[in-house]
Amino acid sequence: MTTTTGTALAAAPRAACTPDADGRITFHLAPPDPAAFPSPRLLLRLRPKKGEREKTLRTLDLTAGGDGRLSAVLDPLPALPEGRWDLYLLPAPDGERVRLRPGLRDLRVLVDGHLRDRPSPVAVRIPYVTKDGYLALRTWLRDAHAEVTGIDVTDRSTTVRARLHGASLDAGASVRLRLRGGKGVERTVAPRAGADGRDLAFTVDHTDLLPEGGTGDRVWDVFVRAGADAPLIRAGRLLDDVADRKAIFVHPAATAGDFAVRPYYTVDNDLAVEVVRRT
Repeated sequence: MTTTTGTALAAAPRAACTPDADGRITFHLAPPDPAAFPSPRLLLRLRPKKGEREKTLRTLDLTAGGDGRLSAVLDPLPALPEGRWDLYLLPAPDGERVRLRPGLRDLRVLVDGHLRDRPSPVAVRIPYVTKDGYLALRTWLRDAHAEVTGIDVTDRSTTVRARLHGASLDAGASVRLRLRGGKGVERTVAPRAGADGRDLAFTVDHTDLLPEGGTGDRVWDVFVRAGADAPLIRAGRLLDDVADRKAIFVHPAATAGDFAVRPYYTVDNDLAVEVVRRT
């Protein structure tokens, strides 16, 4: 039996996309009936938070090529605000939007994106497929970013390697692990800096993250402070082709007393460490 949702998905036009190393994304699509799209445009809609109305849209001109396909280019600037963007085909300025399915997504240039240093602000765009089968963009826009390049978990500690983008380590630099919901509770670790002030590594002892009094689970969010008075920089893994890595990159848990300690990536691909009582 075909559902209404399945019918709508099958009827939606497909859009192929190809990012380049500068952050530009080219879209190609072939509407099933070109005559039904006299003045087509590509609409990008920032998905609003639950309970909020949509308020951020971006439209791009679609031009017809000799092969009958429509093409649009999303330039690097202006940068897109951080979030998730749904993509639609507009047949005319006042026409009803048609959500797009994914065609070929050529993301090869994004795979080694962590090898290219990014200036401030750090802007990231990754095309991906939503859970219900449509094309979308995941974007990040941050003044600076600490890209995690490696995580090693032992019985007693976790070591993280990272590289700063949009900032460099200075005197008084530190790594801060902030207790989520802990009203300012932090653990401070000294980073080991690389030769150019951009690479860094730090090690945190698992016992330092355990709940005081031995009760209650907790989560620590990881930040880098590049200098004594510098703003906090979130650590995470953004600079490749993976829009949602929480369920894909699963790190081992270490046992610390009655607790399991495990680094993980959040729904925003940021790095955190969870401490959970073992059952």
